[in-house]
Amino acid sequence: MSFFGKLKQRLMKSSSRLEDGLESIVEDGGEVEEVVETTPEAQPEPRSAPAEEPEEQGAEEVSEAAPEPEVSQPEAPEQPAAEPVTAPEPEPEQQDSKPGFFGRLMGRSEAKQVTRRVLDDDMLEQLEELLIASDMGVETATRVTANIAEGRFGKKLSTEEIKSLLAQEVARIMEPVAKPLPIYAKTPQVVLVVGVNGSGKTTTIGKLASQFRAAGKSVVIAAGDTFRAAAVEQLQVWGERAGVPVLTAPEGSDPASLAFDAMTKAEAEGADLLLIDTAGRLQNRADLMEELAKIVRVIRKKDETAPHNTLLVLDATTGQNALNQVSTFGELADVSGLVMTKLDGTAKGGVLVALADRFGLPIHAIGVGEQIDDLQAFDPEEFAKALTGLDA
Repeated sequence: MSFFGKLKQRLMKSSSRLEDGLESIVEDGGEVEEVVETTPEAQPEPRSAPAEEPEEQGAEEVSEAAPEPEVSQPEAPEQPAAEPVTAPEPEPEQQDSKPGFFGRLMGRSEAKQVTRRVLDDDMLEQLEELLIASDMGVETATRVTANIAEGRFGKKLSTEEIKSLLAQEVARIMEPVAKPLPIYAKTPQVVLVVGVNGSGKTTTIGKLASQFRAAGKSVVIAAGDTFRAAAVEQLQVWGERAGVPVLTAPEGSDPASLAFDAMTKAEAEGADLLLIDTAGRLQNRADLMEELAKIVRVIRKKDETAPHNTLLVLDATTGQNALNQVSTFGELADVSGLVMTKLDGTAKGGVLVALADRFGLPIHAIGVGEQIDDLQAFDPEEFAKALTGLDA
């Protein structure tokens, strides 16, 4: 299954909830209209036209080959068969009641019922409430609905039309922040990875290390979560899989000291990238956040420009709380980019739109699973389609 397929599957509950809500809004006060759609079928005319040309070409080629003249004789009776196609006078009368010969010729017309509703203030208010319930936030939801209404207020719209407009608006907001992790000439490039407990930092580091190693970069990992043995073991598994060294310290050691030693080793080995894991911490724990600030200060004693990237890993299931995390971690660790994980069926997904609209921080990657290829560069159009339930 493609990454987009996985993304759409994981966002299924989110998109179906949004889709059901849009259908409910349109049906509430909407009117059913009958729309005639023409579906192309087997068309004799395009086939008969090329059939005549090869016959003429065949006649020319026949003059060069001896056995072929016999083929030209059956062609003469076929030409009168084209005459009923060019002048079917009785047929137009039958066409008024139902698609007869002409209908088969041009395609089959099928009546389809579509519910459309006039885009008015009441409908806009319902749409705004739906987007807020999808974790898009009040400010973003208001801006999106206003843009959808521009030039369309008072016009009738169907559910599919609104979904398409919504997907366009989401993609427009996300486009400026869809940026891959920048790679600098400075070596080692220090990438500090932060986030709350259980956000997926350790797994994200392992996947990034494996992907960078596959791209030909030399990578070193520092297991800075010295308070959780499972995190160290997890990184060691990823390191073995990718052929990347993992630097560890005894349990309970000072993570700032490990980060300093890791920078020294990475510099001595000429590594391109140093990925530093950190222990998960809640943004409302002042003591733990101060410990993170200490790691940054110690790193900068070794290299005043480090860390060159500070990635904040966010769990999509946290919803609007992700906004508070970005604000707090940004103040202490100077966050340079985001990675959104766990975009599964429990996530509303709209929080990513709110983050892009409010902070404008680059979204480097999104994750939808545990496999290495389940962490990929963020694509705004694919995300917008998955969120709104549109097909790829």
